[in-house]
Amino acid sequence: MSIPHSKRICQIIKLKPEAEAEYKAIHANVWPGVLATLTRHNIADYSIHYYPPLQLLIANFKYVGTDYDVDMRGIAADPETQRWWKVTDGMQESLIDGATGSGGEVPWWQELEEVFRFEGRSA
Repeated sequence: MSIPHSKRICQIIKLKPEAEAEYKAIHANVWPGVLATLTRHNIADYSIHYYPPLQLLIANFKYVGTDYDVDMRGIAADPETQRWWKVTDGMQESLIDGATGSGGEVPWWQELEEVFRFEGRSA
């Protein structure tokens, strides 16, 4: 089901092979404060997929707010999210030159261009 007035985001990053089990375990019980921050800043329908042959994490979510940059800064300013990133960033390898971690000036996850979308027929 499509969320009206949403922007879809797809991002990728590498998962360190030795961190696979820990990454999956922590994401099986995401901290409630992190989820609340995502909700408060207009993130919906968020999922992360893993492609082991390339050690690739693929994140997809919908942004349903009106000011993406402001909401992303709000997420980055949240203390619980910052603690979460300190745990998860150590399990990842950014594909972006100069990236030092989530919430920095240089993006940590690589955003991908959408080249096709089909939402089906309207009811």
